Amino acid sequence: MLNQENTNDMNEFESRVDLSEIKQKIDQLKHHLAQVIIGQEAFIDQLIIALLGNGHVLIEGVPGVAKTLAAKSLAKSIATQFTRIQFTPDLMPSDVLGTTIYNQKSQEFELRKGPIYSNIVLIDEINRAPAKTQAALFEVMEEYQITVDGTSIPLEAPFMVLATQNPIEHEGTYRLPEAQLDRFMMKILVSYPSQQEEIQVLSMHHHANAQDPTKALVEVLNAKEILALRNLVKQVSVSESILSYINDIVRLSRNFNGIYMGASPRGGVAILNAAKAKAAMEGRDFVIPDDIKYCALPVLRHRILLSPEKEMEGVQADDLLNSLLNQVEVPR
Repeated sequence: MLNQENTNDMNEFESRVDLSEIKQKIDQLKHHLAQVIIGQEAFIDQLIIALLGNGHVLIEGVPGVAKTLAAKSLAKSIATQFTRIQFTPDLMPSDVLGTTIYNQKSQEFELRKGPIYSNIVLIDEINRAPAKTQAALFEVMEEYQITVDGTSIPLEAPFMVLATQNPIEHEGTYRLPEAQLDRFMMKILVSYPSQQEEIQVLSMHHHANAQDPTKALVEVLNAKEILALRNLVKQVSVSESILSYINDIVRLSRNFNGIYMGASPRGGVAILNAAKAKAAMEGRDFVIPDDIKYCALPVLRHRILLSPEKEMEGVQADDLLNSLLNQVEVPR
């Protein structure tokens, strides 16, 4: 429970930044997406958190659980440029970034842009391409620019990568490099729907007469509005005790039984940005410990490496992270 001092602090914070615009827009977007994506409320929330927090998302799940549908639905709800790239074992970096070609008419080399030049990029089955192609994404995901033949070209904001992948145990998949995983703000795990939700999916497809359900979606946000909402998120207040709480979690992950490699400082920054977006979505302009706890798992689960012993035992990253969170003192 909150003590009187914390309650007074919250009342003081409530008047600092008007977040009614964010809550109204996000509620509208969530309601919009729920018409196509049955269930999966946490999935939708985390996609929106990454959108507001200026982060990229890695979506993992078995085939057929609406990973691509959710990414397409989010993109179609935003009035920005959208491209989709299907990663395959024979995909080359130039197929993603583009290449320079010689124009005989102008007698000059010209850049033929690849599909990565967009605002929202859906990369389907990202872990089916080899490491050379994965490395092509390092710069663009971190610095929001692309370098081709020594020329750097900045991308137009907003820029967001939504990547889907099958579990690495599936045939024909590659493990993503740790340096690339660290560039994703969140890794969202998508599980099978409940029985009632699956019946709703069947009913929706039956009444849609095999039509694409995303065709009914309309644009809820545009690029200018997204950038404005992101600026509001940046103004969300974070106390020193919350900053210390984030740091305690990240540092403990580097020295925790069962974790071979812990989270980097970038992981702490990602928790901070995600928690501020989570608070703003709920109409608060201050972060509370529950925001940190909610964001810690999707932000950290792909940033830690389990020890060989724990992997042999079948322990999951979330199991260790939950134990870790229970050992960190929560600020009051």
